[in-house]
Amino acid sequence: MSLRPTLDFLLYQWLKADSLNERDRFADHSRETFDAVMDTCERIAREKYAPFNRMIDAEEPKFDGEKVILPACTQDAHDAYVASGMLGAAQDFEMGGMQLPFTVESAANAFFGCASIGMGAGMLTTGNASLLMVHGTSMQKEVFAKNEFSGAWSGTMCLSEPQAGSSLSDVVTRAVPDGDDSATDPLGPRYRIKGNKMWISAGEHELTENIIHLVLAKIPGPDGKLIPGTKGISLFVVPKKMVNDKGQLTGERNDVALAGLNHKLGWRGTTNTMLNFGEGKYPVTSVSGGLDGQGAGAVGYLVGQPGKGLQCMFHMMNGARIAVGIGATMLGMAGYYASLDYAKGRPQGRPISAGGKDPAQPQVRIIEHADVKRMLLAQKSYCEGALALALYCARLVDEQHTGTADAADEARLLLEVLTPIAKSWPSEWCLEANSLAIQVHGGYGYTRDFPVEQYWRDNRLNMIHEGTHGIQALDLLGRKVLMENGKGLILLAARITATMKRAQLVPTLAPHAEALAQALKRVIHATQAAWSTGEPNDALANAVPYMQAFGHTVLAWIWLDVALAVLEGDAMQSVASSEGKIRATTYFYHYELPKVEAWLKVVENRDPTCAAMPEEAF
Repeated sequence: MSLRPTLDFLLYQWLKADSLNERDRFADHSRETFDAVMDTCERIAREKYAPFNRMIDAEEPKFDGEKVILPACTQDAHDAYVASGMLGAAQDFEMGGMQLPFTVESAANAFFGCASIGMGAGMLTTGNASLLMVHGTSMQKEVFAKNEFSGAWSGTMCLSEPQAGSSLSDVVTRAVPDGDDSATDPLGPRYRIKGNKMWISAGEHELTENIIHLVLAKIPGPDGKLIPGTKGISLFVVPKKMVNDKGQLTGERNDVALAGLNHKLGWRGTTNTMLNFGEGKYPVTSVSGGLDGQGAGAVGYLVGQPGKGLQCMFHMMNGARIAVGIGATMLGMAGYYASLDYAKGRPQGRPISAGGKDPAQPQVRIIEHADVKRMLLAQKSYCEGALALALYCARLVDEQHTGTADAADEARLLLEVLTPIAKSWPSEWCLEANSLAIQVHGGYGYTRDFPVEQYWRDNRLNMIHEGTHGIQALDLLGRKVLMENGKGLILLAARITATMKRAQLVPTLAPHAEALAQALKRVIHATQAAWSTGEPNDALANAVPYMQAFGHTVLAWIWLDVALAVLEGDAMQSVASSEGKIRATTYFYHYELPKVEAWLKVVENRDPTCAAMPEEAF
C-alpha cells in the first residue's frame, strides 16, 4: 500500500495546498513543483532509506576511541537527502532554499519517517538553523545557519543534563565571558562553556565536516553563583570544530568531547550521546587562555539576549514537536501497512456459522475475521487521522508566516493549543497502532523476521522526545488553554463548530456532528471545572486524562472534516479509498470518541486518587 495517495488527498483535496502559490512567497511554485518535490523525496526514501532500516537497527553506532562509526548506508542516505535540498527547503532563495510551503515540506519529509526513522533526515539541523535565522546575528546566520542548510554542517539541541532531564531550571552548565575581547568577537559575544549534556541525538558522527551545538547554559551572577530557575538560562552556539567569520574551519578542535554513546531500544541508527563541554580534552588557545589559562572550556557564542535562552530554544522545540508527531505517525503508518499486507496473505481459522466451524472447509485469510478488521481499522483511524492533524498544523504555520495580520495571529493561537496534541497524540496512539500491528502478526510479530517489533521500539521513544507526555499535558491544561483569556481554545471551538454545522447538513455525518458537539461541550466544561478552585495542584493532577480527551475530540473533528472533503470532493480518490476514509471516521466516532467521557470525569471531579496516594502505600 502506498502513502502517496493519502498525502495527495490531504494536501490538495482537503487542505488546498496548491492554492498557496497565490501568495507572494510561494509565487514561483505550482502543483507541478510541489509534486516534483514529493516525487524526489518518495524516491530517495524508497532507494536510500527503506532497504537499510533493519541494518541500522542491528548495526548500532560504535566509538573506536577517536570517532563514531556508522554503516556506510547512513552516509549515502544523508548525502542523498542533502542533495535534494530539503534541509533548507522552506528558506529564502538567498539562503539557498526553495521557499517551499511548510505544509508541502512536512508531507515530503513524511516519506523518510515511514521508510526509516532511525536513519535521520535532518530535523535537528533544520530546526537548529531555523532558530538562528530568527534569533541569531547576521554573522551567525551567514556562518552557521547557511552551512547547516547546505548540509555541509549539521546541528543539535543540547538541553538535558544527567541530573536535569525535563527540569531545565536545574541545569548547571556554566558560561563565563572569554577574555577582555569577548564582547567584540564577530561571531557573537564569546563565552567558555563547562558542563555535561545528556541524550543528545546526533551529537557525534562523521556525516558532516562540523557539528553545531545549540547549548543551554547559565551565566553566573555578580556573586559567581548560578541564578536559580529558568530566568538565568542563556543560549549559545558551540561548534565542534572552530570556525572563522568566513564560515571556514580553522583546523582547531573545540573543547567538546564525546563521553559515551547511549544505547536505546529504538532509533538505533542515530547516535545518542553524552557530551562533555570544557573538560580540557581539546584545549582552544587561539582566542584566549580559557578557563584554566591553558585553553580549557568549550568556546560558545551567545545567541539572543542573556537569560533569554529558553525562549529562543522554544522556537526550535515547537517545530521539533510537530516533527516528532509526524515521525510517530509514520512509524504507526509503516506498521499499519505491514500488518495489512500480512493479514491479506495469512490463512488462519475458519468462519463460524450457526452450526459452528466446519474443519473440512479451507482456512480463510485473517483479514476476514472481524477482530482483525477491528485492529486494522483502529490503526487506520489513528495513523491517517494523526497525519491529517500534523498537516493541518503545518498549514497553520504557513498561515502564520504568510497570511494577513488577523489570519496569522489566529494561526499562532491555534498552534499554541494544537502543538501539544500534534506531538503527544500520535506518540501515544500511533504507538498503540504499532502494538496492534504486532498483534495482527500473531507470534511472528514478536520476532525480528518481521519489521513490526522494530517499529514499536522506534516509536516508544516519541512519548519522551521533545517533552514527555506528562509535560505536554501540563502545558496544555496549565498554560495553552488559558493563555490570553482562553482565546486559543475559543478559536479552536469555533473551527470545530463550523465543521459540525456543515456536517449536520449531511445525513450520514449528522450523528457524528452531534456526538462531536457533546464531546466539545464536555471538554470546555472540564477545563472550567478543573480550574474552579484556582489551585494548580487540583487542576493539573489529571492533566494527562484531560489531554487524552482533548486529543480525541480534536481527532474526531479532523476526521469529520476529512469526511466532508471526501463527500464534497471530486473523483481524486478511488471509490475504495473514499469508503475507507468514511468508515475510518465511523470507527473513530463509535469506538474512540466515547472514551472522552471517562477521561473527563476524573478531570471534572478533580479526582485526587493519584495525587493523594502516599509513597509508602505503593
